[in-house]
Amino acid sequence: MRFNVFTKQAGVKNHEDAQAFAMDARMELYSTLVTTALSNRFYESADERIDRIRTLIAKNDPVFVARLAIYARTKMNLRSVPLVLAVELAKIHSGNAAVRKTVSGVVKRADEITELLAYYQVANKRKGTKKLNKLSKQIQHGLAVAFNSFDEYQFAKYDRAADITLRDALFLVHPKAVSDQQQLVFNKIAKQTLQVPYTWETELSALGQQKFASTFAKAAAFRAKWEELIASNKLGYMALLRNLRNMLEAEISTDAVAHVCAQLADPVAVAKSKQLPFRFLAAWREVKVLEFGAVPLVLDALEKAVTHSAQNIRGFDAHTSVMIACDVSGSMQKSVSDKSKVMNYDIGLMLAMLLQSRCQHVQTGMFGDTWKIINVSRSNILANVQEFYSREGEVGYATNGYLVLKDLLERKQVVDKVMMFTDCQLWNSDVGDGAQISMTALWKQYKAMVPQARLYLFDLAGYGKTPISIRENGVYLIAGWSDKIFDVLAAVEDGKNALSEIENVVF
Repeated sequence: MRFNVFTKQAGVKNHEDAQAFAMDARMELYSTLVTTALSNRFYESADERIDRIRTLIAKNDPVFVARLAIYARTKMNLRSVPLVLAVELAKIHSGNAAVRKTVSGVVKRADEITELLAYYQVANKRKGTKKLNKLSKQIQHGLAVAFNSFDEYQFAKYDRAADITLRDALFLVHPKAVSDQQQLVFNKIAKQTLQVPYTWETELSALGQQKFASTFAKAAAFRAKWEELIASNKLGYMALLRNLRNMLEAEISTDAVAHVCAQLADPVAVAKSKQLPFRFLAAWREVKVLEFGAVPLVLDALEKAVTHSAQNIRGFDAHTSVMIACDVSGSMQKSVSDKSKVMNYDIGLMLAMLLQSRCQHVQTGMFGDTWKIINVSRSNILANVQEFYSREGEVGYATNGYLVLKDLLERKQVVDKVMMFTDCQLWNSDVGDGAQISMTALWKQYKAMVPQARLYLFDLAGYGKTPISIRENGVYLIAGWSDKIFDVLAAVEDGKNALSEIENVVF
């Protein structure tokens, strides 16, 4: 079955009012899902995005939708959107176990039980006393399976005061305990007597409620607490990344800094952490601006960590030439979520530099109003991202991605792979004789010159349209934020379909 199918439709335009190509329903749902953070995008609000997801679910086979949800949660490490997919699937599909398997397949943390129910009440417009008085049987069965997946510590860690609590969920789902020990845990949830778990958050919170004789005494107490937490190895990998600034500002000891750096740079810890690539970039930026002697050590550790995260990315050997182009237009400078400082622009640069680090014959550049090649070392991935970031104004903020192909043609430069990291809302400002320059026409010319060439569009926003047909001529669309998109790239290089991995999801 071929999923990588696009259709040219008369009058189809992208958000820049340029000619575009519509995706088929499966590919559009895939690209929409794996590029969604449920926050407002540059061209599209969160509500509009969810409405489009609902429409696309209805157009797709339920089993494909179920596999896609599980793939997004387990392979792409996305959390919120797979829950949305499970709930929306339940609204239009019943009669078999597809929804139940989807729910149990996407709920991987105890708090995702209540998160799913919270979205369920919103999606079904439940209000007041009728918020959760009725639940889809398949969702109920799936959540019952999920309840049997967690122990007391996992439940207690996420038992928070919220509109829907674990106690509410327990009474609604009525899970059957698989052991006497688990029944005791369910009883504690019902009585709200779960043992408060030891976490770094609870330790610091308790310390913050104490009174100190002086500011100096308070600082010393927090420094000692951070050093204790570090030495105990009870800080998870994400906690380390998110608190590097706090630890350095607490002026932890040299030994403690060395311990943190060793944990950050440990290849096994990096692999187990499953961090999205831009998490390393966010931590690097937080630390770089600090004025402490330990900053260079931490920056080095973060570079080592992100290098380890790139080890499984399949690059290309010395016989394969690659051109990597980064979209730095205005639409790319939109935060991935309301609470994040990371932009689509950052994600594109980060993924580009990860790939560049794995290629042996590569050039990189960025496009806006103009196109510019910027040569950087294959090492120091995070510093390279910042190098591009600091220079984005040099090319302006339009969306003239066609200039990449035009430049290759004019210089008669032969490359095997052209890779564009973009939101696919491309336009061109160069209008000659009243006609725009077509990316499709330029690529056709380039293929005539370099028959083996391939063009990869890495879609970082998932608006549902592409600037060039993906059906033929060695053009491919790869969607997503995670370094897992390189697994799809590898599948394409092996001659497989871009969505073939989803068909292999156990369901």
